[in-house]
Amino acid sequence: LPLPPLPGRPRLGRAPLLPLLLLLLLVGPARPISFQLPGKARKCLREEIHRDTLVTGEYEIGAPPGSSTGPSANLKITDSAGHILYAKEDATKGKFAFTTEDYDMFEACFESKLPVGTGRMPDQLVTLDMKHGVEAKNYEEIAKVEKLKPLEVELRRLEDLSESIVNDFAYMKKREEEMRDTNESTNTRVLYFSIFSMCCLIGLATWQVFYLRRFFKAKKLIE
Repeated sequence: LPLPPLPGRPRLGRAPLLPLLLLLLLVGPARPISFQLPGKARKCLREEIHRDTLVTGEYEIGAPPGSSTGPSANLKITDSAGHILYAKEDATKGKFAFTTEDYDMFEACFESKLPVGTGRMPDQLVTLDMKHGVEAKNYEEIAKVEKLKPLEVELRRLEDLSESIVNDFAYMKKREEEMRDTNESTNTRVLYFSIFSMCCLIGLATWQVFYLRRFFKAKKLIE
């Protein structure tokens, strides 16, 4: 027979575990992005990232199959203002890391340097694994430095994830407030412009009536 629950300690049900399970699903490993880069071509990937966020990445550029030359491509990561955060010429394989200063759109561009021959030349395979926020943190190193147990490390990761989600919702709320203020300001301007247009139309119609009346009187068409 199952033992009754101890007094003063409620039994754990399934409901309190649902948020934890959802968080565990959200923190699953991110998959790298792979694409083909043709010769003398340029492809860019863009992503919006919040301010004060650690961004790490690992890339690898493979040589075209059957080609005698190795991979040849340039990598450049910039923000919307054109500031170069990372650049590498003749990139083949490497890692990068930087911390964002403001919420912005960041762009990672790969530019192939392989010449386009007369025949069809195989494309280079580019693999990019870019992480930011909680995904970019190395919790194994944190566990070694702070001497944390596996459960404590997982709780730390869930805490950071919860904080990241709260910050995302706070940013979305701020954006919603800004958009609402913009809509209200636009509605007010449209209302004032409509009132001004109506006043102009009424004034113009009144002037036309008086002008036509004087014109007809001058032509002695009306008294």
